[in-house]
Amino acid sequence: MGEPKKQQPVFTKVDQLRPTATGLNLTVKVVNTKMVVPRGNQGRQMRLAECLVGDETGMIIFTARNDQVDMMKEGATVILRNAKIDMFKGSMRLAVDRWGRIEVTEPASFSVKEDSNLSLIEFEQVTVVEQ
Repeated sequence: MGEPKKQQPVFTKVDQLRPTATGLNLTVKVVNTKMVVPRGNQGRQMRLAECLVGDETGMIIFTARNDQVDMMKEGATVILRNAKIDMFKGSMRLAVDRWGRIEVTEPASFSVKEDSNLSLIEFEQVTVVEQ
């Protein structure tokens, strides 16, 4: 029996992101990074940054935690593997948890579409009750 073939990852564009999506792979540029002071972290030192990232289809806020903050330098191109969408106050935030990975890569040739920020779109959760 041969070795099982590894599937090539499917890469998503920013404008295809939807609430609660998981298992996302994206190549994005970091537009800017803003450090955030987390509330109520009970004495543990946790670094948190909101990073505006995007590609040629749009932008979204990426929440970087701890060591991830160091990779999210303004102007850097990064590959986000197994990323997910978290909802924060009704808007989408991109995140990579311990099951995912961030890789700094070669500068991308695309320009970020800065007039389309998906994190500015507010979503409302609707509960559907079937009769």
